[in-house]
Amino acid sequence: MSRCKMRFSIPTFAAVRKIIVDWNHRRLRGPMVSIAILALGGCASVSIESGNPDDAWPSDPVEPVNRFVFSVNELVDDLALGPVSDAYRQLPEGVQRGIHNVFDNAAYPDTVVNQFLQGKVDLGVKDTARFVVNSTAGIGGVFDVATGMGLERHQEDFGQTLAVWGVGPGSFITLPGFGPSTVRDSSGLAMGAWLDVSTYVGGFPYTLLLKVIDQRSNNADAIRLRDEIALDRYSYTKDAYLQWRDYLIRDQGP
Repeated sequence: MSRCKMRFSIPTFAAVRKIIVDWNHRRLRGPMVSIAILALGGCASVSIESGNPDDAWPSDPVEPVNRFVFSVNELVDDLALGPVSDAYRQLPEGVQRGIHNVFDNAAYPDTVVNQFLQGKVDLGVKDTARFVVNSTAGIGGVFDVATGMGLERHQEDFGQTLAVWGVGPGSFITLPGFGPSTVRDSSGLAMGAWLDVSTYVGGFPYTLLLKVIDQRSNNADAIRLRDEIALDRYSYTKDAYLQWRDYLIRDQGP
């Protein structure tokens, strides 16, 4: 079966993405990666760098295995994560926002370190200041004080750093519990966990569970949209993920 392909111009992509992210942010669904990629992906497969969807798009040599893992992830989501996140969304919006902000801030050292690894010293300094401000004046990250001070949020990880260093994406893979990734992107998971402050908080298994529920809650609207419009949820998710990662690597994302 041939893959449905679309081409977005960069201005159009950026404009549509901003509308969706702003809309989700107003509804407490912060600008998480999955929201943007799922909402924008559709059946799109596009390399923004070259304009040719087939030039450098990661291959999917183990698609049957990936589809099986995807199905298991979806089953777990349908039976457990989905219902739990629906209940979680009944909490007051201020509580949800505070919890999300804490986890976002706790993971922010990953962005700080990778800014420096990519040679973006100025952004690294600013992101260090953002982390310090939100960790102190923001009471552990509960409140996003830094944005109001002009210290904008960025999103970097070791997968993006490897791309900047010239490492190719490798094959597409679907990871149990994590979802879509590539060989290159998956290499950054351990580093991200190591730099995440919440990893070292007492009662770690419970904080990890709460973090997963928070992320699933933030993605709920996008997942529902995908389920309503996608003919093939696996292909939709894969292509949307790859397009969004391509966008981030070129520093056109948050």
